[in-house]
Amino acid sequence: MKALVYYGPGKKSWEEQPKPVLKETTDAVVKILKTTICGTDLHIMKGDMPEVASGRILGHEGVGIIEEVGSSVSNFKKGDHVIISCVTSCGKCTYCKKGMYSHCEKGGWILGYMIDGCQAEYVRIPYADNSLYPIPAGSDEEALVMLSDILPTGFECGVLNGQVKPGDTIAIVGAGPVGMAALLTSQFYTPAEIIVIDQDDNRLAVAKTFGATHTINSTTENASIKVMELTDGKGVDTAIEAVGVPATFELCEEIISAGGHIANIGVHGKSVVLHLEKLWDRNISITTRLVDTVTTPMLFKTVQSKKIEPKKLITHRFKLDQMLEAYDTFGNAAKEKALKVLIENN
Repeated sequence: MKALVYYGPGKKSWEEQPKPVLKETTDAVVKILKTTICGTDLHIMKGDMPEVASGRILGHEGVGIIEEVGSSVSNFKKGDHVIISCVTSCGKCTYCKKGMYSHCEKGGWILGYMIDGCQAEYVRIPYADNSLYPIPAGSDEEALVMLSDILPTGFECGVLNGQVKPGDTIAIVGAGPVGMAALLTSQFYTPAEIIVIDQDDNRLAVAKTFGATHTINSTTENASIKVMELTDGKGVDTAIEAVGVPATFELCEEIISAGGHIANIGVHGKSVVLHLEKLWDRNISITTRLVDTVTTPMLFKTVQSKKIEPKKLITHRFKLDQMLEAYDTFGNAAKEKALKVLIENN
């Protein structure tokens, strides 16, 4: 089969690789129909995650058709149409029993990270019964790819951890796909004001169409001063960090109100300064999280009913053998006006 293989920072190849086979009785092998590229894949390519081995097939999002199942898989069979969760869950360990699937003792986020992932023609999924979701006939595959990762990530790590409430003023720092997912799902809780901050005018314009009440381009305006002007000097109730660089996290520290919540989503590859000399008496909560995907079933229903339409995040479409071109487009998002790229195997 063909796959996107990582060979160290800045080095990748679209090449022939062995088709995956079942290793455990709880495995499934899935033929990829549609996949995508995540900002986390770009962090890996930059070298932010040195633990990722050279030779790893990247990718942790997708929908597909089951090619083969192990003898212990009871919920799925060959030919089933499925969503692949970015998080692998054994369902039995201490963390899984707490609903903290991201820290599963035998899984967690391993796809395209510790084991070969979804940017390929086929992928092996451990603990298939707990790590796949059935797709009903007639469903929109393009929308459901967004349920692999970005929708539950934006919702769980940003909105839920940020404790967004009706009437709140919130800021989302970073208008990439995960920031946009936080923007879409924050509206479940009817915040009064949603301020989106980014350096890309195109993404900010899209954020307006998705429900942002205010947008700030941090390259042309002082974002901290502007937020304070918009909030009568109080700051925001929730600041959601959706980039993963020191400057954006420190901006969240600057704009948070007393009693507020800073919810980190971004993948950080460098140290960030925590300004406790300013925040120690401000009743601030700071949360970190890796998505657990516990909300995926609820979000699935919401997408199916078209209460939210994550398909609108897709700006570019490619065939699987155009994977390198897709990476170039997503890696130059501002120039290409890219949000989410969809990659189809046919």
